[in-house]
Amino acid sequence: MKAGVVHARGDIRYEDIEKPQPKPGEVLIKVKYTGICGSDIPRVNADAAHYYPIVLGHEFSGTVEEVGRGVESLKAGDRVAGIPLEPCMECDDCRRGDFSLCRHYAFIGSRIFGSFAEYVCVPEANALKIDDDVSFEQGALFEPATIALHGLERVPYYGGRTVAIVGAGTIGLLTLQFAKIFGASKVAAFDIDDDRLEDARKLGADDGINTLSADCLDRAMSITDGKGFDYVYGTSGAVPTIKMPLVLAANRACVCYIGTPTGDVDFSIDEWEQINRKEITLTGSWMSYSAPFPGHEWTTVAHFFTTNQLKHDGVVHKTYPLSQIADAFEAFKHCGEVKGKILIDSEA
Repeated sequence: MKAGVVHARGDIRYEDIEKPQPKPGEVLIKVKYTGICGSDIPRVNADAAHYYPIVLGHEFSGTVEEVGRGVESLKAGDRVAGIPLEPCMECDDCRRGDFSLCRHYAFIGSRIFGSFAEYVCVPEANALKIDDDVSFEQGALFEPATIALHGLERVPYYGGRTVAIVGAGTIGLLTLQFAKIFGASKVAAFDIDDDRLEDARKLGADDGINTLSADCLDRAMSITDGKGFDYVYGTSGAVPTIKMPLVLAANRACVCYIGTPTGDVDFSIDEWEQINRKEITLTGSWMSYSAPFPGHEWTTVAHFFTTNQLKHDGVVHKTYPLSQIADAFEAFKHCGEVKGKILIDSEA
């Protein structure tokens, strides 16, 4: 089969590799789409890959081609979304149902060969059957959508309150939509890219504010009558955006960091003291799983894609054929060129 194989830093090749065969308890998936995750970029364009050669790709959809011995819940022809985490199921975290926190996990597309290929083999539990009403493009967005929902729920979220989304990338736009679905009174998106802010408005944001504008904070406070936001979600890992949630937060607000930092962050005493003075509830969010595995995050995403309340228009920026996967990663080297999710089409 054909695959996009990473051989070294900046060296991803479209080439032939052996097609996998399903072992007992596994399914072979004919891949349709795979999204390029932000974590994939340093694994290709920098030195973050666990080993070489490696086939990355963990946000994927496709059709079951073949099932291994003992598989009962899936059959050839089923349309599925991929679930990349393989928790150990034996540690204390797994026994509590906190699969995202497992320290002995495997992960399809980073530690195990993934879906930047024509086919991928996964355990039966790692393929979620999707309805015919859910497109394969949406299927490839299940994993980032579940990350957004998991992050939203890392704090006691209630409708009727104000929400700020710092970062209007893929996770930000999906978090925004869930905030609206679950009843936010007002949602504001913050980013440095006006095109992404326009996408945020189309997807339901009451305002999109460029964080480089001189009146950024004044506009933000005007939305909340000067009180600040009840919930603030940091969905960008860019260092300048790490401090902003604490500034935007209201007294007794909840702040959740979903994005992974891209560098070290230094806080002044005054900046950090806002947590104390405002009595902010501060937490992080990691991946997207709960009990029973893979968790309600995945079934909830399936529901809202099926009802079309969760939308992918404006989230997906461009699609490349698998044969041009090197060009897709090259695009990330040019600042401002990529303005949303890039999908790789394994059948093109």
